[in-house]
Amino acid sequence: MKIGNREFDFSRHTYIMGILNVTPDSFSDGGKWNDMDRALRHVEEMIREGADVIDVGGESTRPGHQKISDEEETQRVAPVIEALKKRFDVPVSVDTYKSSVAAVAIEAGVDLLNDIWGFRYDSKMAALAAASQVACCLMHNKDEAVYRDFMKDMMEETLECARIALQAGVAKDRILLDPGIGFGKTYEMNLEALRRLDEFCSLGYPVLLGTSRKSVIGLTLDLPADQRLEGTLVTTVLAVQTGCAFVRVHDIRENRRAIQMMEAIQGKQIRERMYG
Repeated sequence: MKIGNREFDFSRHTYIMGILNVTPDSFSDGGKWNDMDRALRHVEEMIREGADVIDVGGESTRPGHQKISDEEETQRVAPVIEALKKRFDVPVSVDTYKSSVAAVAIEAGVDLLNDIWGFRYDSKMAALAAASQVACCLMHNKDEAVYRDFMKDMMEETLECARIALQAGVAKDRILLDPGIGFGKTYEMNLEALRRLDEFCSLGYPVLLGTSRKSVIGLTLDLPADQRLEGTLVTTVLAVQTGCAFVRVHDIRENRRAIQMMEAIQGKQIRERMYG
């Protein structure tokens, strides 16, 4: 897959999407990177530690989050995306489900649309992705955790997101899928989705796994968000074992090391420059 000006070979490596929340209320780092200078320094650090893509989010999507207007979200993310594209040679993603925000982000130079509603919230998102030819990540989500057969339903609903993209004209090789850990699922369902991640990875699309510091880890270990690194690393090793394309994480250096170690055990040949 090509994202921005970079080619990604998912058969050889699990890559890292670094999280940059420019929000006051994200569940684990709200308000830390609102200032432009601090945000840029943090991105520089993430790239140095091994981030392959930077994901910029302007609205918290934690449970019970406060929705904001399209205008406010745009004002938060567009200047940051512009600054990142000018300063760093790294693909940039925008974490939004709103077409008006995505359109401005694309004008600012964004390379990937990361939609937590898998193009099902805003009917214009798929056409926008197709017209702009940017890559997209389509996450499984649901208003209520109600299923007849959880894994079967979840995978079918995620494939429906891919069908929406394909029907709008998005090329198949521009699509990533995300099982949506922590979204529209109970604690037990989140664990089942992780336990059966190999089944999700067999859907025919590259997979992004986003579990960093999430409640499924907090509930399992009875720990607050800032103490969930070890639990996150376990899920990153699982992502490598099951062949995920990306992990979306806060702690770049530690997750990079976990990936490097697991891939060494697997015998994968990783280019030296990836790890400096």
